[in-house]
Amino acid sequence: MLTGDLRSQIDKVWDTFWSGGLANPLLVMEQITYLLFIKRLDEIQTLKEKKANDLGKPIEDPVFTKKQYELRWSKFKDKDADAMYQLFTKDEGIFGFIRSLGASQKSTFSRYMKGATFMIPTPRLLSLVVDLLNKIDMSNRDTKGDVYEYLLSKIASAGQNGQFRTPRHIIKLIVAMMEPTLDDIVCDPSAGSCGFLVTASEYVREKHPKELLKTENRKHFENKMFMGMEFDPTMLRIGAMNMMLHGIEGVQLKDVDALSQANAGFYDACTLVLANPPFKGSLDEDVIYSELTKTVKTKKTELLFLALILRGLKSGGRAAVIIPDGVLFGSNKAHVDLRKEIIERHHLLAVISMPSGVFKPYAGVSTAILIFTKTGNGGTKDVWFYEIKADGYSLDDKRTIQASEFETFKQLEANAEVKGTDLPHVLHTWRNLKAHRKKLNELPKKGRNTKSFFVNADELAKNSYDLSMNKYRVIDHVEVRYDKPKDIINAIRKLDERRAKEMQELEQLLK
Repeated sequence: MLTGDLRSQIDKVWDTFWSGGLANPLLVMEQITYLLFIKRLDEIQTLKEKKANDLGKPIEDPVFTKKQYELRWSKFKDKDADAMYQLFTKDEGIFGFIRSLGASQKSTFSRYMKGATFMIPTPRLLSLVVDLLNKIDMSNRDTKGDVYEYLLSKIASAGQNGQFRTPRHIIKLIVAMMEPTLDDIVCDPSAGSCGFLVTASEYVREKHPKELLKTENRKHFENKMFMGMEFDPTMLRIGAMNMMLHGIEGVQLKDVDALSQANAGFYDACTLVLANPPFKGSLDEDVIYSELTKTVKTKKTELLFLALILRGLKSGGRAAVIIPDGVLFGSNKAHVDLRKEIIERHHLLAVISMPSGVFKPYAGVSTAILIFTKTGNGGTKDVWFYEIKADGYSLDDKRTIQASEFETFKQLEANAEVKGTDLPHVLHTWRNLKAHRKKLNELPKKGRNTKSFFVNADELAKNSYDLSMNKYRVIDHVEVRYDKPKDIINAIRKLDERRAKEMQELEQLLK
């Protein structure tokens, strides 16, 4: 957990970047990512040296040669600002070194460094950032992960193609609902900063610590369990570093546009998809992977991503996907066909609507969480609808805290009812859905005036598979009786007569 002092130091570095002329938050994150990578390389070299000394053997596959020792973090961190800056910027300096690592692909992360560009503008700023990062104990996974997450929280501007950072408390809710295990292969086809994958890994660490001690499980966890796709090279590097700092150095990230022909191999690849795909945008037909348009004939990215997820899931695999509300009620053929595909051919379990302020200040779009299982032979009998009205933060651009934050999954699960947020109640209801279904199914349709209810598949089909909650909500109307206009007019006249009389009495008193 971050201390106030560490937060203030990070804030200071961030502000210094901005005042120093580097105002793009993604570029700031990228530069910090490079420095963390360099620090990590030095730690790996130190471990290799210790192992070699203990065994009395030469260093196996060293990261740095003897000629490159001045490029190690432990060697340059105490240099004066100008000398350090020169070491970074010269042709055979630190950035030339990490770019060469990207070409040789010595490690999982280094292959994303091929296009690394040093953009820190001044020696003073470089020295300040190095000094801050040097104070962080990089052997402590929790601290370094928390630092990086805090840095990521400062990316407060939307990216291109509808990309923006998913709030971490929403990710935590979704992961807790899907309960990933060591039997899963977890994928995010629009990985971004890898927030879903990181949180899924933290869930497994918290819930299955004993199983993780087994060698086979550990290898799967560190090298095969997590996969993602991202076409933005900056986000790819940031996401890979986020995973690495959370203890996953073998994440399988593909630098590919998930919807393109180049991603044709994503088929029956994973057991769990957690995603917040781009909401807006339309692709040229010639770049879309043709198999996706067999599921849904469209150019809209939000629909194509759902088709991609269905393709990428193994049979029996499950998905929790954040979608814009338009996917729920869109009336054109592509929208209807896709909803029909999920409801009729697979198993749609839940539609959880979220208030439009959840993604502020990035966007004010209304969204929902769609939860389904790939079956290929149907299975949807009824669908659970839930309306989140409060997520623990104000729904304006400031997003100030309104309820207790949940640092661990145990805290999120502790109480079903928490003032200021519906998230614990969503999770509690979801995990007790069988009892909840029985209770609600005993009510007539007019019982659908609550924030949680079920709708059977036949009713959905009759309504063009519309999945908007308000389509099925029944509002209790309370009869209000009003006086007749004639009676109201008479009452007004009596009031006027009384007022006139009292005015005369007042005038008499003043004479």
